[in-house]
Parts: sequence; C-alpha cells; structure tokens
Amino acid sequence: MVCALLWLAGCSSQPPQPQPSLPEKYGAANEILFTALGQVGVPYRYGGSTPDSGFDCSGLIQYVYAVSADIKMPRTVAEMNRLDAPTVAVANLQAGDLVIFATESPSRPSHAGIYVGEGRFVHAPRSGGVVRMDFLSASYWQRSYLYAKRPLAAYGY
Repeated sequence: MVCALLWLAGCSSQPPQPQPSLPEKYGAANEILFTALGQVGVPYRYGGSTPDSGFDCSGLIQYVYAVSADIKMPRTVAEMNRLDAPTVAVANLQAGDLVIFATESPSRPSHAGIYVGEGRFVHAPRSGGVVRMDFLSASYWQRSYLYAKRPLAAYGY
C-alpha cells in the first residue's frame, strides 16, 4: 500500500506538460478544414462574407482562410484564379486546397470551394441554398472542374 501511495505521489508531483495549441498540433490545413466544416448550413447570399450575413463561394473562402490561418485571400473567384499558388493534381489534394470550377462557361473560373478530404469539398453553391459539402466525383462537378490550388504553400505553410 505504501509503495502504491509513493508511486501515485511521484506521478502527481510532476508538473503538467503544456498542451500544444490547435494550430501547432494540427496545422493550418486542419484549422481551415474545421472552420469550413463549421460553416455548413449557413445560408447562401450573393456578396456575403460572414456567417451572420451568409456566404457566396468566394466570401466563404475568404472568411475561412482569414479566421483559420490569418490569410487574406482575394475576394472573387477570378482573383483567386490568379493567386500565385501551386496547382495540385486531384490525386494529391489535401485539406485546405482550393478547388476551382467553370460553372458558367467552359474554362472560365466561376466557382470555388475548399477541399476537406475523402473526395469532398465545402462550398456555397447558389441562391436559395446553404453552405454544404459535395463530392468532386459527382457528374456535375466532374464536368465543371478546372483544377486545384494550394494557397497555404503560397503563404509559407
């Protein structure tokens, strides 16, 4: 019994180890993932850029990157398209990558989302809708998919 008490006392006399903060422990990509997933269900609003006002696709991306990684992203899909960030093949997508689509005319970027893993992305699709997750493998998204970019690499993450 005395040995057990001494053993317990020895364990409790050690100072607690500091716990890493979420960004240190998981990285900026996972912060982006968690923040993006947290916006699922927020109403779509053209020009919207906050959870309170609603989001359009680029407003969602701008908000998520600012809150999660303190990165100021461009406001429009056209500007995001010009972002100096590595282009990523579908097979190499990682959480936090931007997926860019041509939904209005062939080869003209007009919609974007945030890749969250397992073939899915979060986006604000259209008026009357809400922020949601979709599969890249869905026929509509396959037809309109252009490419993906990795903004975190452009910002040194």
